[in-house]
Parts: sequence; C-alpha cells; structure tokens
Amino acid sequence: MKVTSIGHAGMLIETTAGSILCDPWFEPAFFGSWFPFPRNDQLSAELTEKIEHADFLYVSHLHGDHHDEAWLRSHLRRDIPILLPDYPTREQRRTLSELGFTNFVRTTDTEELEIAPGLKVAIHIESSITDGPGGDSALVVIADDAIVVDQNDCRTTDLGQLRAHGPVDLHWLQYSGAIWYPMVYEMDDEAKADACRAKVKAQFARAMRYVEHIDAGAVAPSAGPPCFLDPELFGLNMIDGDEASIFPDQSAFLTMLAEAGRTGASNIPGTTIEILTDGEANRIEITHPIPDDEVDAIFTDKRAYLERYQADWLPWLDDMKANWTAPTTDLLGSLTSWWEPLLEIAPTLRQQVGGNVLLRAMADDDHEQLDVLIDFPEGDVREHAGEPFSFRFDIDRRLVETVAAQRAVDWSNSLLLSCRFVAWRDGDFNEYVYNFFKSLSRERMRRAEAEAVRKVAPPDADAMAAEDDIQIGDYVVQRRCPHRNADLAAFGEIDGCEFVCTLHGWRFDIETGACLTAENEPGLQIRRA
Repeated sequence: MKVTSIGHAGMLIETTAGSILCDPWFEPAFFGSWFPFPRNDQLSAELTEKIEHADFLYVSHLHGDHHDEAWLRSHLRRDIPILLPDYPTREQRRTLSELGFTNFVRTTDTEELEIAPGLKVAIHIESSITDGPGGDSALVVIADDAIVVDQNDCRTTDLGQLRAHGPVDLHWLQYSGAIWYPMVYEMDDEAKADACRAKVKAQFARAMRYVEHIDAGAVAPSAGPPCFLDPELFGLNMIDGDEASIFPDQSAFLTMLAEAGRTGASNIPGTTIEILTDGEANRIEITHPIPDDEVDAIFTDKRAYLERYQADWLPWLDDMKANWTAPTTDLLGSLTSWWEPLLEIAPTLRQQVGGNVLLRAMADDDHEQLDVLIDFPEGDVREHAGEPFSFRFDIDRRLVETVAAQRAVDWSNSLLLSCRFVAWRDGDFNEYVYNFFKSLSRERMRRAEAEAVRKVAPPDADAMAAEDDIQIGDYVVQRRCPHRNADLAAFGEIDGCEFVCTLHGWRFDIETGACLTAENEPGLQIRRA
C-alpha cells in the first residue's frame, strides 16, 4: 500500500485493489484566509492525473478544508463511488448530491466493508455537537497486508476503536490548531500569548494520547496547520515561535514524536509513504518530490517560503476581496426571520447561553454599521438599543451579508474559522453560543437542542413513560428512542426496512423493533398503524 500526501488532510491511498482519494483541498478556504501548508498548487501532472481518476472518494466532513466544493465540482467524474460516513443525518449526502455526485457507498459506523476484492474500509464517526451537527469521521483502510488510519482531525472518544481492526502501520493525525481561539479575542497581549501556549500544549497532549493508544508503526502529521497569506492575517503564522498563534508546523510535532521514541513520517504535498511487507514486520519508505534539503528549508526558512507563496497569491486575494458580496438587503430583517424560529425550538440552548449576544456588522464603503442583538433569554433578534450583553462579535458587514445571503447553516465553517473577526466575552467560554452559530437550520437546531437537553435537563422517566405513541409514516412508535431518549417526533424516520433515530443514528428493525445498532440493547415498540 502506498499513501501520497496531497496537502493538509488530503491523501491518495493506492492499493493493488484500487485507490481512494481522501479530503482533497486545493482552493483557499474560509473567505481566503486558510491556504494549504506546504503549498499544493504545484503537484506533478502524473500525480494530478492519479488524483482526478481515483477509484473512490472519501470526504471526512463538511468543513471547507476537507470538503472543497469548488474543486469537487470541476475535477472529478460525477459517478465516482463516494464512501459515505454513517452520520445520523443525511446532510453530507444531500450536499454532495447537489454538486452532481450520484454514486454513494453507505457504510456502517466502525464496521469493515469490502469495497473491492482485497480492499476493506471502516469509517468511524463522531457526531457530538462539538464537531457541529454535520459530524466528523476517520477512515481505516485494510489492504495488501497493511492497515492505514486516516484520523485527520476527528476527535474520537473511543481511543481503542481505531486499532480494533488490527495493528496499524501508518497513522495520519492532526496535531495543530484548527480554531479561532484565542487569536481573535480582545485580550491583554501577555494573557493572549499565555492562552496560545496553553492551547498548543493541550493540542500536542491530545495528539500524543491518540499516538499512544493506536500505537502505529509510524505517525504522519496531517490536517494542518493552514497558513495565512492575506497580509491582514499573516501574523497568525507561527514562524519564530513567539507569535500569538496556535498553529505550530509539523517540525515541532516530529520532534515530540522522536523524543517519545516514535517514528514520525515527515511529508509535504507529493510525498509518498509506502508500506513494505516483504519481511517479518512491515516498514515504511518515504520519498519526497523534491530534495531533502529543500524540504527542510520549508520549515527552517519558513518566512521566506511563505513570502514567496504569498506573492503568487496576492492578486487572487485582491480579486476575492473585491468580489465579496454586499447585497442591498434588509440584513436585520433577514436575520430576524431566519433566527427567531430557530430560537423558538431551542429553549434549553437559550437558557444555557443565558444572556445577550451582540453581533456588530461593521461599516464598509457601502453599508453603515448594524448592531444586532440576539436576546437568548427572550428568543428575540432585534437592533441593539443599548441593552447589556455578555458576548460580542465584530465582523465585516460584507461577510455577514454574504453568509446571510447564502443562508449558511454553520457559521463556524463558513465564517468564524476565517479568523476575520474580533470577539469579546464577559466570563468563561460558553459552548452553547457557538452551538447556536453551528446550527442555523431547523434540522441542525433540533439536534443542538436535543444535545443541550441530554446534558442539562434529561427528561423525567415517569413523564416519558406516560407520553402517547406517535405515528411516522405507516407505523406507530413509542415517543422516545430507547438509546438516549431522543424525541422521535423530531428525529425518527423510516429508511427502507429500518426505523432510524437520526439524533445518534441508531437503527431498529421496522417490523420487530429489534435494535440493529448494538447487541443486547432495548428494542423499539413499533407496529403498523
């Protein structure tokens, strides 16, 4: 088996039974703030041909540095078989179908599936609200007497599952930051620097826990960091080590791996890592697309490398910014009509936010500043009139107008990861504020509310037992899922001969109610209407 890095979390896995293209990302993401590092816009024609004619496609999740919509739209055949993670909702399939893709291979969470003779995969999903209601996933590939784990940035909570398929030869793993905290926050410089150092330390500690538990023959740094070529954001790159940044590059992680007695697999776009099975124990062989000293220079002379990269892309950045959408719409009216119905169905989430959030759409050449108050206690969205608030976001109005016009359902993905904003909060981090901005559709908000209920206000057992059955399609079922009490009026649906609770993806036989997801678990009371 051979794995070729194509940048960030992207890779091409080649086996004797077929190839799998994973998370191809080439177009700058998040309003042109994130660029792949090292750059992957100079791949060889031979590798590009292999990428565009892969046998299978795997997209781990919907974030823009993994799901590159512009590239996917124009570079792959529409009937390429797509390995679909077993997410509780069908959002990813719908999104890919809207791009014209037609061939989907459904997988079952953690279960091995032979997709070609001699080629097995298993996809492990994480569907907690932390990853956004769209979820995240990791891929295990089993072929040619070797096993590769592509964990990318999936924060699986079961550290043993990914190793359950057998000894792992090569583990691709995120180690760097992929968030806006603390760089965008209004903080004292020293406090921000301390917070960055603490964040990096935590990132490395988490990554090393995965390394220790999966215990692969070699670990390949993956899924970051991005680099920032816009002059306004260039200071987010970690070059000298004293920047207020959470984005260390792979040289720091490889040093940590070596100090722990682990084998690290240095890689840049175009690097191939081949797993050789010609002896008693598998070993890896690494081949870079350029001489080793030039690979080293990317990291030892990083500023010069980034400045050359930046010079090539500055015209693109200028054009991109000039075309940011600034529609002449009633922004306040648009946000009010969009968000108030969502707030209405999320009383527990609102309670957990517990205060007002001020969104300041900052002035530009075409628009005045608009201050929008999201009143979580009351469930209102209105123009700010001096009321106190606990959280504040200052964002270029053009960007707010753009994501509002797009009806973007996940502002974490579409906007906040750009780091093109300033934030302030009165007190500690509140996950429910960001869960709101990740959940701007009825489907997502129902999941966010259910997660909040599960955490802070689980339904009373006696009250649940007294609830009436409900009808879905041609079947009458109990109101609550036997797994975690999800309200099946919101999350139940029929999928062929199975009944599915889409909150966590649990499945039941539609005729007998037997649980199909896990053995020895309670079944579902279900009958034909």
